[in-house]
Amino acid sequence: MDHFDVLIVGAGLSGIGAAYRIQTRCPDRTYAVLEAREALGGTWDLFRYPGVRSDSDMFTLGFPFRPWKAAKAIADGPSILSYLHETAAAYGIDKHIRYGERVVRAAWSSEDALWTVETGGSLYTCSFLYVCSGYYNYDAGYVVDFDGQDEFGGRIVHPQHWPADLDYTGQRVVVIGSGATAVTLVPAMAGTAEHVTMLQRSPSYVASRPARDAVSDRLRAVLPENLAHRVIRGKNVALSTMLYSAFRRWPAHAAWVLNTGVAKQLPSSIPMDPHFTPRYKPWDQRLCLVPDADLFKALRDGTASVVTDEIERFTPSGLLLRSGRELEADLVVTATGLRMVALGNIKVTVDGRAVEPHDTFVYQGMMLSGVPNLAWCIGYTNNSWTLRSDLTSQYVCRLLNHLTATGTRICLPEVDPAEYDAPARPVVDLTSGYISRAAGILPRQGTQGPWRLRQNYPRDLLRLRFAPVTDGVMQFS
Repeated sequence: MDHFDVLIVGAGLSGIGAAYRIQTRCPDRTYAVLEAREALGGTWDLFRYPGVRSDSDMFTLGFPFRPWKAAKAIADGPSILSYLHETAAAYGIDKHIRYGERVVRAAWSSEDALWTVETGGSLYTCSFLYVCSGYYNYDAGYVVDFDGQDEFGGRIVHPQHWPADLDYTGQRVVVIGSGATAVTLVPAMAGTAEHVTMLQRSPSYVASRPARDAVSDRLRAVLPENLAHRVIRGKNVALSTMLYSAFRRWPAHAAWVLNTGVAKQLPSSIPMDPHFTPRYKPWDQRLCLVPDADLFKALRDGTASVVTDEIERFTPSGLLLRSGRELEADLVVTATGLRMVALGNIKVTVDGRAVEPHDTFVYQGMMLSGVPNLAWCIGYTNNSWTLRSDLTSQYVCRLLNHLTATGTRICLPEVDPAEYDAPARPVVDLTSGYISRAAGILPRQGTQGPWRLRQNYPRDLLRLRFAPVTDGVMQFS
């Protein structure tokens, strides 16, 4: 049984960033990265559908310690995967990764102050467990059991499991969905397919922006690389934070701004209502990014179209809609969403007591009430994932160094009982379908203080980087 001071679960964006922080800020701590799959990259290795890309700029989605050097700020999946491989190799992180090690159970012993971690075929012990596998189910996406699927004569695929041999050249394609995956797939497949139809039950807010950042390009041309990286990150963080705050404060004005931008891009044959007029307020769900207006270009040139309706059933030749209209299709892509899990579906026990994540509250956006020496790394919903995940990793390092400096071995956040009387709010507080479906399994957030997860990077930066870890809530022993 191997022992490490820290075990990191997941070798994706968060896990690689966590490993860098631990080996540079806690150099006396041993660590290993346990990766369930046979390759690093996480999301960027798993998703292989056409056009897969970031929906945040790479100057903030990339690591603060390794500047993004490629031309496009909105980057494609293969470029991001290469960046992750290069980063892991540059800092020797790849030598600490153990592949094919899916963590299934983790048992804490207060007497020993250790976690015993069980994978499919191995046992490990560690002093601190850091789960960096995000909150998506890597095994299966969300699939709707539509009537009549067995009768359909074409092929049905889910973007999370895109077949390597799929050739859709000259085919009639229907993409079911209106979220980030759908607005990525439609323009990427248009032109190769005979025609692509985005079939949505209700629309999402979309915003178009250039794939290249002209201001960032000019800054990189005149400033040293590291300085340019810092300035660009600061600029993008400030802009995104201000826009989010303004959109939440004045939702009607925000909706007008977004809808006006879309209306200018649409051909006259496609009306705003019902196809691009959402029923919710901006940022009740995540905005869908359209780089270089590629979705609207496909709609204007006729290689793609949008239909807003509900599915009655599949037919041998396509889809019958509630309106009575039938869409003919050779290929149907079910971009119907993802499935969320808490703590990577790891079965956690503390001194023999099973921990149900939904019964816990999240401390500082990362640790669970009543669960010692464990952190869960999640990112922002209104900003780049890495902005939050890197702050979390730096805070974990501060905790580890405090334990070393004080000769203590256990850190345990204890929730104020008053939080249990407050209205339950999931840690990811959006109304998107995939989040609503997971409300009963995700940990909760409180109403104030360290139990509330705010979508505000500047505030988190001050709290997680500089506020003392001895706040009276975290107990050390």
